[in-house]
Amino acid sequence: MSCSFDYKAFLPTVPERPGSYRMYGDEETVIYVGKAKNLRRRLSQYFTREVGAKTAALVSHIHHIEFTVTFSESEALILENNLIKQYQPRYNILLRDDKSYPFLLLTSSDKHPGLFYHRGPKRKKGEYFGPFPDATAVRASLKLLQTLFPVRQCADTVYAHRSRPCLMYQLGRCLAPCVPQDEEGERRYLEQVRLLRLFLKGRSQEVLHDLTATMEAQSQALQFEQAAKTRDQLLALRRVQEGNSVSGEVSADLDIVACVLSEGTACVHVLFIRNSHVLGTRSYFPGNVEGNDEGAVLEAFLSQFYLADDRGALLPQEIILDRELPGESVKTLSEALAAQVGHEIRIGGEVRGERGRYLKLACENARSALSSRLSSQATALQRVTALEAILGLEHIERIECFDISHTMGELTVASCVCFNRDGPLSSRYRRYNIEGITPGDDFAAMHQVLQRRYRDPEDGENPDLILIDGGKGQLHQAEEVLSELFKDRAELMPLMVGVAKGEGRKEGLETLIRGFTHETYNLTLASPALQLVLHVRDEAHRFAITGHRARRAKARTTSTLENIPGVGDKRRHALLTHLGGMREVMRAGVDELSKVPGISPELAQQIYDSLHDL
Repeated sequence: MSCSFDYKAFLPTVPERPGSYRMYGDEETVIYVGKAKNLRRRLSQYFTREVGAKTAALVSHIHHIEFTVTFSESEALILENNLIKQYQPRYNILLRDDKSYPFLLLTSSDKHPGLFYHRGPKRKKGEYFGPFPDATAVRASLKLLQTLFPVRQCADTVYAHRSRPCLMYQLGRCLAPCVPQDEEGERRYLEQVRLLRLFLKGRSQEVLHDLTATMEAQSQALQFEQAAKTRDQLLALRRVQEGNSVSGEVSADLDIVACVLSEGTACVHVLFIRNSHVLGTRSYFPGNVEGNDEGAVLEAFLSQFYLADDRGALLPQEIILDRELPGESVKTLSEALAAQVGHEIRIGGEVRGERGRYLKLACENARSALSSRLSSQATALQRVTALEAILGLEHIERIECFDISHTMGELTVASCVCFNRDGPLSSRYRRYNIEGITPGDDFAAMHQVLQRRYRDPEDGENPDLILIDGGKGQLHQAEEVLSELFKDRAELMPLMVGVAKGEGRKEGLETLIRGFTHETYNLTLASPALQLVLHVRDEAHRFAITGHRARRAKARTTSTLENIPGVGDKRRHALLTHLGGMREVMRAGVDELSKVPGISPELAQQIYDSLHDL
């Protein structure tokens, strides 16, 4: 095993203490982060023992090694996780999940508390319930809770400015605290807030008991209409509880984690149970798993997932795994988690009964999710290969597609979407606001966006294939622009293909037109190549039209006066008030504008010129 790093001189300087180490590929690039109970013993294993192909490749790229000594192995594990998150080393198994988890927030700072979706720092006063696996689970819970407890979910700005009940009140899903209430109405609302809080804390039986007592008291007081409403709420709550509750055997908060690995791809599936309710499930697909088994992937996942900075509130009382991990690893992780939350967290497998049933479910979900991902990857590769064969290209690594969107020439937006062999690269999507052309001139718009994209590529890379949404006219613009930009490096010019719509703009009747030669390809929807082209084209169209709609909506709600230097809120208000509206401002001459308080003759001339594009 070749290695330019002088490990014989380095190893004697390493202490036999717990700690974390960083391997560098050059002076600055960290390529691997690890931790050890005994740093010298662990690092020596890389150079004095037989290792696998992936580890051998890692060792061959080592430029130097740095280490940090810690008091214990659990501290080393926490440090290792932080360093992996910071450096994202190429040889570590990586959990690419940097999103915070969503919560439900029941506010306490308002006279009438509200229930809201929350993600991010917990700055608002109130009680946070969760976390939930994803935003979909939170919104589904909000929708369900609105049918059970008529507590407001409207934004504070809406709540503060209402003068009459909204539609939610008419539907029986809010008690309308936004409008003045009598003492009984205030009491009824706060009672619903109290019941909602108990329900979110998992005290459903207490809620049912209180509702039953309330219904009986209302009946005895001959308040039959109120008693009927309470009865309906009670029945709805019981139906929800029966549908979502977990068996009494599972009373603790727990996560059930299963891992499967196949064809160089891993899936870790987590099932979240809180307050005896299944909150939901989520599948994760760690990267850089080649050369590792399920145990190694699961061990790396657990430390990165649960030791993240914002995961403290996520931690359950128990984590159930689908396989046994080395006892030393489990002990170290358990100690690190206990230090983070202040109480012991049980980690292990070998479960029976209800826990075993849910573990089996998590394993089935993991296998299904991995199968689906591998299937989609295989389909994507099949489509790319078919397109390569038709166009005569050896290897398409990157495809870019352009589209133009406007409304009768207004506020033109161009889109550029990027795909690789696995699918969309959304981080490489770009939108361009097109200016300085004749409104509605799609050819000029295409000419401008191509010049801006390829004149100075921001990532220094060009695609292998460029798709142009349009016929020969749009394709001619691409030919003209790229011929000029690549005149000194013609061998690097990407292949261009126009995607011309067919008769009646029906999908499947498109014609592909090759750049320069104008050779045409007429494929059917059964062709994987055309399926890929249409997928990319439709994505470019979606991205362009959403950008155009957003720009148009902003223009509709933004005053033209806001873009004129020297015209602030006060002067804009004076112009509109004095002249009677924007239409009259547009019609006014310089003399009329200068008569507005605060508008000098020079500023009036500037306003007039700006409004009339002079």
